Amino acid sequence: MSDTNRHQESEVRPSEEKHIAWQAVERSRHPQRPHTLDYIQKIFVDFEELKGDRRFGEDPALVGGMGVLRGDKEKKRVFFLGQQKGRTTKQKIERNFGMARPEGYRKAMRLMDLAESFQRPLVTFIDTPGAYPGIGAEERGQSEAIAASILRMFQVKVPTVSFVIGEGGSGGALAIGVADRLLMLKNSTYSVISPESCAAILWANAAESKQAALALKVGAKSVFELGLCDEIVEEPADGAHTNWDEMAERLLGRIHFHLDDLAKVDTATRLATRYEKYRHIDAKHFR
Repeated sequence: MSDTNRHQESEVRPSEEKHIAWQAVERSRHPQRPHTLDYIQKIFVDFEELKGDRRFGEDPALVGGMGVLRGDKEKKRVFFLGQQKGRTTKQKIERNFGMARPEGYRKAMRLMDLAESFQRPLVTFIDTPGAYPGIGAEERGQSEAIAASILRMFQVKVPTVSFVIGEGGSGGALAIGVADRLLMLKNSTYSVISPESCAAILWANAAESKQAALALKVGAKSVFELGLCDEIVEEPADGAHTNWDEMAERLLGRIHFHLDDLAKVDTATRLATRYEKYRHIDAKHFR
């Protein structure tokens, strides 16, 4: 390859990489992308939402409950959790754009306790820009609630499977994502911070968000290569928003597969494996 061709290739590649990284961000936020309750209604033949944290109140940004998975011959109930963004303007405000407050994460822990008490698996759906950073949330112990939820997920004795179905933002996502198996939809993202916030901090310019998305490695492929994601779930050709039914069927299939697989492992081994996975997840990158 000539020096000229090498120079042209070096100019094109970073631009293409930024485009791919940002395309994942845009698709993860697509306004018609299915949200948690959209999947719940298609994946469960019967479900009941449970509300309230029994301490402060109800947080509509994080939904949870129990239901029977379609295709489950034994009709066993499974517990579920997930952030719900809302679709109309009114719904988005009510759901706080999927940004949970402390009571949301305390509700999540209440459902984790119930799942353990009834010996039922737990499935979570992650779709949030992050936990709500408002004054009220901080006053009610936002960071403590997130930390406690992460710890509870390490300890819960039932099989757990998490799906990143849209945005997986910061501790708000991790609070319900420390599972035995973490799967990401192909066009979902998972990151410690949003690209816009990262760009504002590092470059003092939100316009650098595409560069930030590339640097953060937010896409499913990058997260899989880092070892945090266990599997990437393919989406319909142009994204999950183009065919909700097909995407729901794919998720249902992966839920059945992983819950059946985890059921073969005894509780002590499963808990130890879960702990080791997250305790040493960066081992291959730092020697």
